[in-house]
Amino acid sequence: MKLSPNVTDIVELARAAEDGGADALTVANTFLAMSIDTDTFKPRIHTITGGLSGPAIRPITLRMVYQCTREVRIPVIGLGGIAKAEDAIEYFLAGASAVQVGTANFYDPRAPLHVLEGLQKFLEKRRLSSIRDIVGQMKQ
Repeated sequence: MKLSPNVTDIVELARAAEDGGADALTVANTFLAMSIDTDTFKPRIHTITGGLSGPAIRPITLRMVYQCTREVRIPVIGLGGIAKAEDAIEYFLAGASAVQVGTANFYDPRAPLHVLEGLQKFLEKRRLSSIRDIVGQMKQ
């Protein structure tokens, strides 16, 4: 189930999804946002509001992934602003079981491959056999 970040408490939503039978969670969808053209005084998009995604939301969705992985037993897939391996690694360290590359595909269709190659180099450099070795391993 893909959770909306436009809620007061993402953990409450995550628990409800798990209790309702979800097999896994995707955290999180786009944030409701808007922008106004200061020359025309009109909204930049015809629907006035739309979904904000990409690097701007990574710190927020990273926090949400961290919170959810501590409260549910099902896998959590992290997304939001993943454009390079280091971005994905942050999600894994926060507890994500998998990640999704979205917005980066619009400016580089090979972004997922670059992320994967970077993850492989990360594992080799640290002599780790699997990304599972770092899931949830953020030090406090």
